[in-house]
Amino acid sequence: MIGVPRICACNNVVPHGELCACQRKQQQERKAKHDRRRPTAAQRGYNHVWRKARAEFLAMHPYCVMPGCGKPASVVDHIQPHRGNKELFWWRGNWQPLCQPCHDRHKQRQECQREVTHQ
Repeated sequence: MIGVPRICACNNVVPHGELCACQRKQQQERKAKHDRRRPTAAQRGYNHVWRKARAEFLAMHPYCVMPGCGKPASVVDHIQPHRGNKELFWWRGNWQPLCQPCHDRHKQRQECQREVTHQ
């Protein structure tokens, strides 16, 4: 079933499930602002030491652990976000192997829940 188009705040008609050009622009600006403030991957601990540990972990745990998935894992996910806590960052009990799509869905869900609880 195809959804009904909607009218954006800028008065453009937008197909169901899509973003208006003005909304895409706002989304890109928010992301760019976030990226400018965010430390680099290396500053956050994702350096050559991490890459080696990640490769070893994925060699030992080659498949995504999300229920019903079973695809090859390509991401080592921190189950509990470490938020800069180095001890939590390096604790392997806090790691899980995920495929990229499952990781992205999982993190998006976590961020949405975090936004709701912090409003």
